[in-house]
Amino acid sequence: MEKLNVLLVCGSGASSGFMASNIRKAAAAKGLDIDVTARSESEIENYIDEIDCLMVGPHLAYLMDEVDDIVGDSNVKVGLMKAEYYATLNGEKALEHILSLFQ
Repeated sequence: MEKLNVLLVCGSGASSGFMASNIRKAAAAKGLDIDVTARSESEIENYIDEIDCLMVGPHLAYLMDEVDDIVGDSNVKVGLMKAEYYATLNGEKALEHILSLFQ
């Protein structure tokens, strides 16, 4: 698999920064080349051309329609992070979710 560029958006930035770090660690442990960046949801449009996957924080579920509009017909995979792994910042579970979007 070639390098994946993943954007996490959660709103505040603090928890998604930890989440991004934990996903990077989980990916490195599996020998995967994944770049994970955490930003606020207001910046999605700035990054849409540079990413393969967009993961949205569970508390931003109400934004999914807007996110779908922004992504449009690009090849970006969009996932709504699950509260159970987001709450514990479980990078391995998040990585599994990301990879499942590409299967």
